[in-house]
Amino acid sequence: MNKPCLLIDTSDKLQRAVADMDDSTVLAIDTEYDSFHYFHAKLCLIQIGAGQATYLFDPLEKLDLAFLGRYFQDPHLVKILHAADNDIRLLKRDYGFVFVNIFDTHRAAHLLGFQQLSLEKMLNQFLQVELPKSKKIQRSRWDRRPLSAEQLQYAAQDVMYLPALYQEQLTQLRQRGLAEAARESFAKIASAGWEEKTINKRGYTKIAGYYSLNQQQKETLKKLYLWRYERAREENRAVFMFMPDKILADLVQSGAAWRDVLPVEKARLYGDELERIITGH
Repeated sequence: MNKPCLLIDTSDKLQRAVADMDDSTVLAIDTEYDSFHYFHAKLCLIQIGAGQATYLFDPLEKLDLAFLGRYFQDPHLVKILHAADNDIRLLKRDYGFVFVNIFDTHRAAHLLGFQQLSLEKMLNQFLQVELPKSKKIQRSRWDRRPLSAEQLQYAAQDVMYLPALYQEQLTQLRQRGLAEAARESFAKIASAGWEEKTINKRGYTKIAGYYSLNQQQKETLKKLYLWRYERAREENRAVFMFMPDKILADLVQSGAAWRDVLPVEKARLYGDELERIITGH
């Protein structure tokens, strides 16, 4: 289980990874992405476990990763992922990859009747492996460089045990006559495409203080809510980071003095737009 971990940041390392993947019959795959700070989730790392090592491919470096597509769509090569949905959707969105012959350990466990489906629980249940996961590292800034040694280790651990988990789950699926149902389920996951976020058109009614506003203020809050969503999408920033709910409510209640509740930089950038929405001028 203690395979070396290699961050791919040079052409020589890339060739080593290619040679290893060419010789492998299964690949363990995971990604790290940031969906907290960005409107559109940002793919930050691709982890692939092959026969000799675990390789960490950095999408934020100037590496052409299109070659990975030939592995992902190879019908003779098993691709093992845990809770593959978001990983596959992100990789399809950014690279147009096609996935064939995947095995999702999360879905397999569900078919086998397990209720607790985290990777840590799966490793413990099937392999008697304890792999505590640090929430601090999980929620760290994967979009910043350089990545720390702790982040790299965390990322590598996510794929390290997947081949062994796959073998154990596959055996149990076959023994219980569930192998075909699993294949059909995996194929549906592999076919899933990226879906853009959609706005909750009534979300503004859930902002604290909404029901204490008069009708005109409610209409203004609705307009600000819609404006914020579009602006956050354009600038690829999480909605709450772009402008929190409280500021929207404060803008409405401040009336003509709305500029007093905004940071100077936001007033400079968006003042004209907000003036039109709040005052109608």
